[in-house]
Amino acid sequence: MDLFPIFLKLTARPCLVVGAGNLAESKIESLRAANGKVTVIAPQASQRIIDMAEAGEIEWHQREFETGDVHNYFLVVTATNVPAVNRAVYLEAQAKNIICNAVDDPPFCDFYFPSVVRRGDLQIAISTAGASPAFAQRLRKEINVQLPLDTGDWLNDLGNLRREVTQAEPLNDERKLILHQLAAREVCGYDGCPSRVLAREHAKTNPLPTEEKA
Repeated sequence: MDLFPIFLKLTARPCLVVGAGNLAESKIESLRAANGKVTVIAPQASQRIIDMAEAGEIEWHQREFETGDVHNYFLVVTATNVPAVNRAVYLEAQAKNIICNAVDDPPFCDFYFPSVVRRGDLQIAISTAGASPAFAQRLRKEINVQLPLDTGDWLNDLGNLRREVTQAEPLNDERKLILHQLAAREVCGYDGCPSRVLAREHAKTNPLPTEEKA
């Protein structure tokens, strides 16, 4: 199966989740973590989902799924314990050209939820195209153990330094080289950080042309 790996911006996008049990909880959390605007349709819900609805974190319609419910949504997840319902939701979403995931039913999925390792802005996503979520979870645990807990903070400092370099350096192969060198070095937030000193020294010897500085 050929899948297109992508990191998708969901901020304020309307997302529908059909079902509100244990299967749905983690999917709702994932959508909320990406700042998606989540609506849930289900006659009953787990206590966690009820709490989210009461706190205004999601919108919950306490009823069965009905034809037409997928209209105007950007993304749909169906996670009921009734396969026929999940497939009906998927087929309706497909007819509307809305991407849909039927949880634990790979043939009825346009996308899969990967196992993810997170450190701040760094995300490492692992997918087996639904073949073995357990194997993806095992890999996630192995990577999670090996990746330092402060990688997110390091990446934030590196990102700040990268912006400094791109503002001071002309766009050329030398700038590309210095950015790759910095990504392999220890980066820190204080002014005397060796990586910052390296970046400043390189900028002095390779200044931007006057018109680029302006």
